[in-house]
Amino acid sequence: MFDSLSDKLDKALHVLKGHGQITEVNVAETLKEVRRALVDADVNFKIAKNFTNTVKEKALGQDVLKSLKPNQLMVKIVKDELTQLMGGDTAGINLSGKPSLILMAGLQGSGKTTFSGKLANFLKNKKTKKPLLVACDVYRPAAIDQLHVVGEQIGVEVFSNKEEKNPVKIAESAIDHAKANGHNVVIIDTAGRLAVDEKMMDEISDIHQAIQPEETLFVVDSMTGQDAVNTAKAFNDRLNFDGVILTKLDGDTRGGAAISIKSVVDKPIKFIGTGEKMDAIDVFHPSRMADRILGMGDVVSLVERAQEQYDEEEARKIQKKIAKNKFGFDDFLKQIQQVKKMGNMKDLMGMIPGAGKMMKNMDIDDDAFKHIEAIIHSMTPLERENPKMINASRKRRIGKGSGTSVQEVNQLLKQFTQMSKMMKMMQGGGGKKMMQMMKNMR
Repeated sequence: MFDSLSDKLDKALHVLKGHGQITEVNVAETLKEVRRALVDADVNFKIAKNFTNTVKEKALGQDVLKSLKPNQLMVKIVKDELTQLMGGDTAGINLSGKPSLILMAGLQGSGKTTFSGKLANFLKNKKTKKPLLVACDVYRPAAIDQLHVVGEQIGVEVFSNKEEKNPVKIAESAIDHAKANGHNVVIIDTAGRLAVDEKMMDEISDIHQAIQPEETLFVVDSMTGQDAVNTAKAFNDRLNFDGVILTKLDGDTRGGAAISIKSVVDKPIKFIGTGEKMDAIDVFHPSRMADRILGMGDVVSLVERAQEQYDEEEARKIQKKIAKNKFGFDDFLKQIQQVKKMGNMKDLMGMIPGAGKMMKNMDIDDDAFKHIEAIIHSMTPLERENPKMINASRKRRIGKGSGTSVQEVNQLLKQFTQMSKMMKMMQGGGGKKMMQMMKNMR
């Protein structure tokens, strides 16, 4: 996401990163390129112009040209202003109700139904809530069926009534059901249409007035750029929602909606969708997003994702096995599964400072571990437990069974041996030995 914008901003700021003398003239030229990059990313021209004017005023006001590190100060100003443009502080979600009511709205095709499921899954796993999904799209039976499929997939109950054609009554019945069955969050998926119209507005307003939700969230497809911003404004003028959800940020989006929607509707982006899987949902952090747009990575989010998958009991078992030299391929396979749960590899690499730029032209397979997994699955249980017993004939059998070559099997075995030694040294505090081992691996 934001690959094109990040690349253009990097080129625009190149002269301010220590390459050449920094003057008021080339600061102005640089900001002109920054404005052009934002407009190319589908940010409204007026917003882009105001942004660069503000950056220029702050840069000259802070005496960037006379600073000992003018390039770093200039990039910091751009980063801070980009953060403010996208909302400044991270916006939380209001879950104070008993039960808490969340009303989901958006156009047809925005990903509203799927994201309702993602949000339910997020709250269930991270906020220790018991959510109830409610199907209030009385026009499309397929939408009701879709929500049931999603609910079954994530283990969340779905309330629906195909016989009832009044969405207000369905919502009210769902709330009664939630209270009677211990659900402390109710997520109501409403009908969407191809464009904002009076009928949709009247219907969502009726539901809103009847149930008085703690949160009304408007779901927009980030790939539609300024159309998403304009749609959000039209909807907000009528309903005055609480926040925005941007879906499909993993797609071919130029980023204009994420950057400019807050300044247009004056409502925060609360969540973003980053993939098709039900756990591909992130809280929107303006500061972290600004870091990523400017190629600085997002180490905090990367660490948070790793912590979410961290199993203390499993870690203790692994430590004991490493200490006894019994760490095998079955254990390695479990570690791979934990990494895969963190998200797709390209997204994870983009969180590492500098890595996104280095890998922008590389096609990273979303299932980057499939060859390793195939090789491990082609081993016998005994071979996984004791890799040292894998001789030449076994390597040929494993390669044939996994659709890989003997060379690839050899490479995996070599890397596994080196990794096992390094893990043993790290556990034993052998820092010098570990450094030597890393040099030998180059």
